[in-house]
Amino acid sequence: MSQPLAERMRPLSLDQYIGQKHLVGEGAVIRKMIDTGRVSSFILWGPPGVGKTTLAQIIANQLHIPFYTLSAVTSGVKDVREVIEKAKKGRFFNAASPILFIDEIHRFSKSQQDSLLGAVEKGVVTLIGATTENPSFEVIRPLLSRCQLYVLKPLEKDDLLDLLNRAVKEDVVLKERKIDLQQTGALLRYSGGDARKLLNILELVVDSFNASDEVTVTDAIVEDRLQQNPLAYDKDGEMHYDIISAFIKSIRGSDPDAALYWMARMIEGGEDPQFIARRLVISAAEDIGLANPNALLLANAAFDAVMKIGWPEGRIPLAEATVYLATSPKSNSAYKGIGAAQQLVARTGNLPVPLHLRNAPTKLMADLGYSDGYKYAHDYPGNFVEQQFLPDQIQNERIWHAQHSPSEEKIYQNMLRCWGDRFKE
Repeated sequence: MSQPLAERMRPLSLDQYIGQKHLVGEGAVIRKMIDTGRVSSFILWGPPGVGKTTLAQIIANQLHIPFYTLSAVTSGVKDVREVIEKAKKGRFFNAASPILFIDEIHRFSKSQQDSLLGAVEKGVVTLIGATTENPSFEVIRPLLSRCQLYVLKPLEKDDLLDLLNRAVKEDVVLKERKIDLQQTGALLRYSGGDARKLLNILELVVDSFNASDEVTVTDAIVEDRLQQNPLAYDKDGEMHYDIISAFIKSIRGSDPDAALYWMARMIEGGEDPQFIARRLVISAAEDIGLANPNALLLANAAFDAVMKIGWPEGRIPLAEATVYLATSPKSNSAYKGIGAAQQLVARTGNLPVPLHLRNAPTKLMADLGYSDGYKYAHDYPGNFVEQQFLPDQIQNERIWHAQHSPSEEKIYQNMLRCWGDRFKE
């Protein structure tokens, strides 16, 4: 039986690798690792089909390093220990550490992750993990601290078009067919930046034609073939990110009906309730924010309730939180504010803390002017006194900008009373 197109097109070298130029382009961090032959442990975080597994394999191939792979879905602590023991026995003096690649590392339990710590710390193996989930939620802190974290992005339009043309011209099966890519909009749209999904759809369309026919690919044909072969929700697969995206956007767009529908799709598809609960907490902070601060409290309460009562009853507090968030007023001022602050830090670097804001626990620090001139707000009427809190070089920068929902308007008016013109929009 022939391999799937996506597997046949898997790159074998960086020259064939598509996308992720911020990591593998000239002078980029992973390219430098390969060029120098020194690879440190890292975790690749990104959506499906953007090249996490492929990149790990390319690194091992180009450096001729022993490569062990485990799937967190099928492997236990015993499997981890066996691989570590093989790595110890197979390593020669001063040779580079073997690479241990763990796909879906977010599925490893705490005990499984603990079993990796010693080997990673001592350099018995170089760990490369791949995850579609935020590692800060799913990977234990001691292991995360021993690994660099690199974020992979969905593939760009030009990357996907390049891949399509290469598949048609170079794949051993497709190059024997007459394939005319008349339109590619639907292929790109349904792929969502996922190379594997793109190639799977292309293969589905090509296979729908008779072997002797010329294959003409148009948007209408792609849409028709996908309707005939609906992609069921798969919590580990391609539709996972499409459904959760629709869920969050329905909440953001204040449509409780749609939000409940997409949540039901996830529930019926067997999605992890904690995954849904986490997304609700994120949405409460990002999209509702200061327009209704109670939203974050309710989302957290729903998360706790799910953990306490389990399933299937846990769907009820999740539904309650979903409806509450969808029907709440919206503000992303805090989300935009932290983004602006991070951009400011990236642009200005480590600016010194003004002396009057520094602690002075020793006489030497006091003599140097630490804390000198600081005004304690509670000593003044209204518990406020105007003084400088930002570094000198950016003291007049504005970072947070209010959005005038009823709840946030009260916050804004208080800032106007305190700071006057500085906070006028």
